[in-house]
Amino acid sequence: MIVGTLPVPSKRNRTMALIIDDNCTACDACKPVCPNEAIAIGDPIYKIDPSRCTECVGAEDEPQCQLVCPADCIQVDRKHVESPEQLMAKFKALHG
Repeated sequence: MIVGTLPVPSKRNRTMALIIDDNCTACDACKPVCPNEAIAIGDPIYKIDPSRCTECVGAEDEPQCQLVCPADCIQVDRKHVESPEQLMAKFKALHG
């Protein structure tokens, strides 16, 4: 019997849009780096539009908003599950 751990999927294999949680400080670091203009100022926290979020598929190797967020408040949105192919199709539809 082999005992061990399962491999952790990379961020690129994750297939969900992103969401900003209540730890958001509204610092505005995430909004300008989004290639799909999916992030908007909310009250009191910023919001990600799941119809525009592609986790940067088609533009970058990983979600840019997560890289720049000092509060580490951008998480996967389990309510919006999409495959990498669907995310790429969404990116192409948004950018022609």
